[in-house]
Amino acid sequence: MTETVEVLIKAEQIPSYAHPGDAGADLRSTESLILQPGERYTIGTGVSIALPDGYVAFIVPRSGLASKHGITIVNSPGTVDAGYRGEIRVTLLNTDIALPYDIAVGDRIAQMIVMPVTRATFVPVEVLPGSARGEGGFGSTGTADLNESAAAPRSDNPDSEESMP
Repeated sequence: MTETVEVLIKAEQIPSYAHPGDAGADLRSTESLILQPGERYTIGTGVSIALPDGYVAFIVPRSGLASKHGITIVNSPGTVDAGYRGEIRVTLLNTDIALPYDIAVGDRIAQMIVMPVTRATFVPVEVLPGSARGEGGFGSTGTADLNESAAAPRSDNPDSEESMP
């Protein structure tokens, strides 16, 4: 069963879910513009909300815009805290290297996901407990060690030992 929460809203166009069971409600543009290749622009949605304490809204890209046109959100997910009462604005980025993208008033430009949040109590310690992952970071699971790969001589490098006579 899906939990529902009442969110007070001030908007000309109320965000809506496209299908039953969708996690994200569509946000629409209040501006028209042409987003050039590589350009970013912070665009209005005309939506202001009052989330209950203990909730957050995440603003995320629409998958169709991202996959078909390269339109994404720079700070994705954008975080709307429960205490924020201003307009939700979305910083869109056109990642396409060649084609501009037209945005009209009323176009669906992003999705808003409302979720409960847990607040952390941070407990300072001298040493963290161990784990199977340890300090492994970017690319450390299921791939070769990145440092070993970067340090290994390559035969296409004229200065590598492999290519020296």
